[in-house]
Amino acid sequence: MDQLALLFVLLLGAVVSVPVGDRVGLPSPVLMTLLGIVLALLNFVPNVDIPPDLILPALLPPLLYAAVRRTSWRQFTANLRPILLLAVALVFVTTLCVAVVAHAIVPGLPIAAAVALGALVAPPDPVAATAVAGQLGLPRRLVSILEGEGLFNDVTAIVLYHVAIAAAVSGSFSPWRAGLDLVLSGVVAVAVGLVLGWGTNRLMDIVGDPTLQIGLTLLMPYASYVLAEEFHGSGVLAVLTTALFLAEYASDPDDVMTRLAGHTFWDIIDTLVTGVAFGLIGLELHNAIRTASGRWGEMLGWAAAIVGVVVLVRLLWLLPATWLTKRLHARRDHDEDIPMGWRETVVMWWSGMRGVASVALALAVPLRTEDGSAFPDRDEIVFIAFGVIMATLVLQGLTLPWLVKRLGVRADTEREKDFERMLAIRAAKAAKRRLKEIEKDEDLPEELSEQMVRRAFDIGLRISPDMGEDERREAHEQRVRRLKRVRRIQGEMLSAARHEVMAARSEPGANPEVVDRVLRHLDVRSLR
Repeated sequence: MDQLALLFVLLLGAVVSVPVGDRVGLPSPVLMTLLGIVLALLNFVPNVDIPPDLILPALLPPLLYAAVRRTSWRQFTANLRPILLLAVALVFVTTLCVAVVAHAIVPGLPIAAAVALGALVAPPDPVAATAVAGQLGLPRRLVSILEGEGLFNDVTAIVLYHVAIAAAVSGSFSPWRAGLDLVLSGVVAVAVGLVLGWGTNRLMDIVGDPTLQIGLTLLMPYASYVLAEEFHGSGVLAVLTTALFLAEYASDPDDVMTRLAGHTFWDIIDTLVTGVAFGLIGLELHNAIRTASGRWGEMLGWAAAIVGVVVLVRLLWLLPATWLTKRLHARRDHDEDIPMGWRETVVMWWSGMRGVASVALALAVPLRTEDGSAFPDRDEIVFIAFGVIMATLVLQGLTLPWLVKRLGVRADTEREKDFERMLAIRAAKAAKRRLKEIEKDEDLPEELSEQMVRRAFDIGLRISPDMGEDERREAHEQRVRRLKRVRRIQGEMLSAARHEVMAARSEPGANPEVVDRVLRHLDVRSLR
């Protein structure tokens, strides 16, 4: 098997792992990691040969952009305090604790290299957290915090990692320079993200075509990452800024086709790239086995100690942080999503899985320092990092569904239904207001006006059937049944039309472009 065949296996696994995961009750990222481990143990499967400095820029931008599309800037601002406590403060604390323990237990490990190890294992993976938590029906407040933590903690961890690596390679370290680099990295990233977000928004208006607009959304995350890194900024933060800007300002409510096609496109990208990323994590078992050859007992002991530190620090940090956030929350007027009760705190603690970023940073540790000597204890750092990733991702990922079920932590479906009902009412009222404006400008027949009033009400009922009174709901249900019958008949008619047009494609002299254009018209008609 060569590298290309291995890539196709991972892509196929990414697709298959989704329905399989739904059936067995396990998240697809965990299944893909297990698949990678199995492949790594097979003799005919080659070692993954990807330059370490390409892993992050190749995988993270689309994954981050896909994750941001599921949230909003308002959600981030509402959860700013818990996100900062987790994405910034906890990363610093975890890095420090891991560095202290690693420096103490690994003979000869310099403090700078120990800090680099702490930084690369500190951030929970944004893709793992959202993919796992999103499939378990957790309360939205927990998912929001996990998403925010996962998206922003990479920014802090990567900057800390680069500072530590630079100190280990050069042999010198300046706290003031490190702090300045951290601030400048964030400023440059935000500036790049805003400029590219604004420019992409303008380009979308110019190109117009939905296919080209979706193509731009695929290119811009990569452009943000590379450009920010070129100016010594945080590529991760630049991607997040660009994605949040586009989510806030580049969405036209009336651009239905672009929205539907873009949603489908990014679902596919998210599934495939996520599967490949976690498959690569499992495949790195090759390197771990080679590194630990002849030293299994010693190195497994070090890895287990660091796993204990990472897991324990998260729990010990979450307990007081949650209490503090709840105390501060009580003084605020607006809602803020925070864990409510010890059960949700425990679930949030156990959701801190490491993944793609940690693997990429571990593999990117330099081989040599500036004076030409070997990077201190590089093999040990890579092995310990891999042990932390495997323990948190596989162990926690496999047991999290059981823990959630055992503790009874579920989403507040009644609250979601109430919000859905409120949106349905607002949608119906907006439709009625627009109808009244049209009636002032146009002389509508009474029969048509009454029909439009019913349709305005139906807009809300189709979203939330509970919003109507019993009689009106029953009348709506009758109209829905009649409409379904009409649509079924119309669907069969359109199907016959499509079969006829496609049959014409094989006829002598048929122009395929014209056939496809007619088919697109029929397909769009089928969506109405």
